Amino acid sequence: MTSTDAPAHRPGPERRPPRGPGVRLRAGLSWIRDTDVWARLRALLSWIRGTDAWTLIVATTNAGVTYRVTGLAGEAAFFALLSLPPFMLGLIGVLGQLTWVFGPETVKNVSVWIDQQAHLLFTDSAVDTVVTPLLQDVLKPENQVSLISLGFLLALWSGSRALFVYVDLISVSYGLGEERGIIRTRLMSFGFYLAGLLIGLVVMPVLVLGPGALRGALPADYTVLVDILYWPVVIIGSVIFLTLLYHVSVPVRTRWWRELPGALLALVIWIVCAAVLRAVLAAWFSPVSIYGSLAAPIAVLLWLYITALAVLIGATLNAEVDRLWPVEGAGRAGRAA
Repeated sequence: MTSTDAPAHRPGPERRPPRGPGVRLRAGLSWIRDTDVWARLRALLSWIRGTDAWTLIVATTNAGVTYRVTGLAGEAAFFALLSLPPFMLGLIGVLGQLTWVFGPETVKNVSVWIDQQAHLLFTDSAVDTVVTPLLQDVLKPENQVSLISLGFLLALWSGSRALFVYVDLISVSYGLGEERGIIRTRLMSFGFYLAGLLIGLVVMPVLVLGPGALRGALPADYTVLVDILYWPVVIIGSVIFLTLLYHVSVPVRTRWWRELPGALLALVIWIVCAAVLRAVLAAWFSPVSIYGSLAAPIAVLLWLYITALAVLIGATLNAEVDRLWPVEGAGRAGRAA
């Protein structure tokens, strides 16, 4: 066969250059690399990694993973859910004893609010046959639980279990879980619970009645003041409560203002997560939800979970601030070493 007998080469179809969003993206990234934008971006990232804020974020994240913050938040949420009934019964019992202070109408409104919230946790039949009669019996003058009775003290002890978990877990986030014994921690959580009960006596009626009731109770000149200060006071009070919780829960003391970063972070995380959770639950738990009667308890447990998660992340942040920038050369977190 000669060269003239070889089959002629037939050109194939012309190959088109690849197209699509991936090609355009790679082309855009290639253009960025060829300009000063890429160099400036890398310089910005290097500067961020060298800042104290980045060091704190990385340290807080690593500590959260080390101490299993997400798992500990689930434990705290579970015990908080178990402690809700004793807390509410204790609160109603104390309110019943102090009817002469708050007035019968306020006590009735709080009782109605608790009864309404109980419908979120239990079925209607369970509320009608157990919860409502129990609240009515507690509020009757002849059946009110004495403040010094054994049953009331047992209810307080059972309700303080949730705070015991919080106090213990905050100490663990500092690496000081073994610094304070279990008996001291239990007694301290019981004291916190009593303080929370007393605070709840003042805060609960205000939150239940809302700013509208305050406008009606105060002179007309204070209406604008209530509208302006109601939520700022609630937010500031929440920050103060979290700051005190962090400050007292850790066995080793420092200045109280060092707990403010964690308290502010916890409040911001809780507000954001609560807003997201509300939107998610609205989409999940529709009237034809597959969860049925379990939808409300799941929602309450998730709300308690994000509350515990926010508190523990704030405690972890405070612990890392104390470790990275100790006061007078001896931070609390250093005691764990």
